[in-house]
Order: sequence, then structure tokens, then C-alpha cells
Amino acid sequence: MAEFIWQTDALILLAAILFIIGVMTTKFSARLGVPALVLFIAVGMGLGHFIYFDNARIAQMIGVLAFIIILFEGGLQTNWKTVRTVIAPSLSLATLGVVITTGLVAVAAKFILGVAWPVAVLFGAIVGSTDAAAVFAVLKGQNIKPRIAATLEAESGSNDPMAVFLTVAMIELIVTPGSSIFSLVGSFFIQMGVGAILGLLFGKFAIWSLNKINLDSSGLYPVFATGFAMLTYGITAYLGGSGLLAVYVAGIMIGNADIAYRHSVFRFTEGFAWMMQITMFVILGLLVFPNELFQSDILLKGLALSALLIFVARPAAVFLSTIKMGFSLKELVFLSWAGLKGAVPIVLATFPLLSGVEGSHEIFNVVFFVVLTSALIQGSTITLLADKLGLTGPEKATPMHSLELVSLGKADAEMIEFEIEEDAFIIGQNLMEIPFPEGALVNAIIRKDELITPTGNTKIEQGDFLYILTKRNHKRELKQLLKKKKPTETLVEAEA
Repeated sequence: MAEFIWQTDALILLAAILFIIGVMTTKFSARLGVPALVLFIAVGMGLGHFIYFDNARIAQMIGVLAFIIILFEGGLQTNWKTVRTVIAPSLSLATLGVVITTGLVAVAAKFILGVAWPVAVLFGAIVGSTDAAAVFAVLKGQNIKPRIAATLEAESGSNDPMAVFLTVAMIELIVTPGSSIFSLVGSFFIQMGVGAILGLLFGKFAIWSLNKINLDSSGLYPVFATGFAMLTYGITAYLGGSGLLAVYVAGIMIGNADIAYRHSVFRFTEGFAWMMQITMFVILGLLVFPNELFQSDILLKGLALSALLIFVARPAAVFLSTIKMGFSLKELVFLSWAGLKGAVPIVLATFPLLSGVEGSHEIFNVVFFVVLTSALIQGSTITLLADKLGLTGPEKATPMHSLELVSLGKADAEMIEFEIEEDAFIIGQNLMEIPFPEGALVNAIIRKDELITPTGNTKIEQGDFLYILTKRNHKRELKQLLKKKKPTETLVEAEA
């Protein structure tokens, strides 16, 4: 018993050290200009000298759980108004682009790795998609033009399910030679269709539930939302759909809806996503053995395949899958360079390991090396390239302060945050002149990073962030008032 308690205490201590080191590395990654995932993996590889870990199944389970949280958080942060304008190129990149990348890499893998064609295609499928965790992490906080950033985010969020399907399908063809390719194609459309539909349904149900349920504490709402993400994945996967796609779609719906305790949900899921990223990358770093990874044979093969993937396969996929979709040459070059690889290929590389595919250990090591190369070369230069190509826009206005009502019990009130747009009807009016719903109170105004204490004579300006305390049954009326636009004649006079 004493030995068991000691082992438990040691495990808790180790987890604490890993999380603290992981958080600290994010500071170093920003200063060094290197994606945090590289340092997380390096921490895991370094700890591998003291901790022996070779359980690919546990690593895979942790990876899938991390994908659920990361994709859900990515969906929450996705602006649907921007994404819906780039649905066509995003879906084309996530489907046709992945197939093209897989095919080109497979041809190279056939001769570089010296494996059979099915195994070569399997390798191409594993590294064929961009990685949501890597893309979300690199683009977060950057002022890359919205259309380009939205294309990359939507592509990475929707092509992970494609990569998972192709990997599992190829393993099935290898392990079960009698499998039909045509049945697998049909299975693809079923998985994606079921995933998208259930994602929409669960998203709507989650929105309704979050707004209707009256929990005892505001801290329970983020847990409730995260539970819905896991429920969405579990039921969708059980019914034969793409659970990852369903989670991403549900996240987009919830993130773009008017939900109770929105900021609490967002902050919690962001922190949870970071925790899962740290855990996942450190575990994956532990799973690889440096003495195997840095063998000359693996290095040469990895460098050759990385070069082909970065400079040939990804650009070809981007240019061919976005023909006549309105992208300039500079934008296509940037999209080609931003095809970041991350945890998804490494986790997918554990699938053939667990299935006993011939040469799976070499595949895992080469995939790991390709991911490190992509993250180091592309991830550390993506912002610089955007500047050089002139693809950075004005920084998005975000308030430096945030207010939210912290409920310690059941309450019939809520704190609303609202940004005043350029054509809002209330611009130029004093607060006392605005017909707010009964009981609504403006608690604070954030204007150009300054906190303003409102009075009746405070005049509303464009770009203000208003924080208003109101009863829940008045929330819709309040939103309608704040969204009211100026008459066209007024706008014309103002421009004149």
C-alpha cells in the first residue's frame, strides 16, 4: 500500500513538473520564434533519458482526447462570417489537396523508403494533412489577412478527419487484402456526412442547453460545454461518423452563437486545450527514442521526404486544388508554406504500429522527423513570410480588459459584451439618450485599451466595447437595440 501511494505521489509530482515546464517553454518559444510544439516534444525527448515509455496505445488515446479538445477550442474561436466566404477553397484543400499530397508523397516514399505501394500510400496519408493544433497555435495572435487565416484554419480543422480516414482505410487494405476500395469510398462519404450532420445537431442542442439550464455556479458552464464536445465525438464515432469533424462543426456553431457565460467557456477551453497540447506533445516526445530517430539512415530519408513534402507536394496540392478560386500568386505561395505538420501525423503513425504493419517502426521515426522539420522550418518563418509577401492586415480590435458576471448561485442576470460597429445607430448618443431595456446597466466601456467609467453623459463612439448587466429575458431586446443600424440617408450625409 505504501509503495502504491509513493508511486501515485511520484506520478503527480511528475505531471506537475511537466505542466510547469510546458508553460514556461511557451515564453521561450515566442522569444526564439519557434513553435511551442517543438519545445514540448523536446521536453518529452529529454525526459526519455529518465522515464521509459513505449506504450503506443496510451499515447494514441491521449492524442485522440487532445484532438477533441483542440478542435473544439479551434471551432469556438472560428469566425463563421469569415469562414463561410472561404468554404470552397478550404474544403477543396481538405479533400482534393490531401489526396494530391498523399499521392505525391507516396511515390517518393515508395523509392526512398523502399516499401510496397500500399505502405507508401499509407505513409503519404499519415503526413498528407495539415495539423489543426499547429496551425491554430501559430496563427493565434497574428494579424495575417482574415481570408488567408480563415482558409488555413478551416482547412486544418476539416482535413484531420480526412487524414484519419485515409490512414485507417490504408491499414485495412494492408491488413485485410480482400477489402474493397469502392466500399471504402462509400464509407468516406458516410463518415463525413454523418459527422457534419451530427455536429450541427449537437451544436444546436448544446446552444439551447447552455442558455436554458440554470446552474448553481458560472464555473459549471465551461465544464458543461466541454462535456458536450466529448459527447459529440463519442456518439458520432459510435454511429459510424467522423467524430473529429462533428466536434469541429459543433465548436463553430457554439462559438458563433449567443451563449450564457461565453467568456468563461472560451477561457476554460483555451486553458484546457493548452494543457492537452502540452500533455500530448510531451507524451509523443517520450514515445520516440532519440538514438533511433537520429540514425543517419532515418535522417537522410526524413530530410528527403520533408523537402519533397514542403517544396513539391504541398505547393502542387495548393495550386491544383484552388484553381480559379480568386487567390493571388502571393497568397498561394503563403498557403503552400503554411501547411504545418504537428501531432496528427505522429498520432496517426501509431496506428500502423498497433496494427502490426511491416516497417511501422521506421515509418513512425521518419514521420516524427518530418514533423520536427516542418515545425522548425515552416512554423518559425510563417510570420516573416507573411510580412514579406504583404499579407498582414491591421490588428484585430480586441479589448485589453474583460468583464463577466461570476454567478455564485442561480441568477437571472448576465453580463453582455458588445462591440460598437461603424454604422451603429447609437454612435454619437449619450448613454442617457439610449432606450435601454428596463434594468439594463452599462457597467464599463473599453475604448482604445482604456477602461472608461460610464456616466449618463458618456458619448458612444465607434469601436467601443460595452459591458452591460441585464436580465436574461431582456438580452434579445438589448442585442437588437445595439445592432440597429443608422438610416442610409444618415450614412450618406456623414460621408459627405
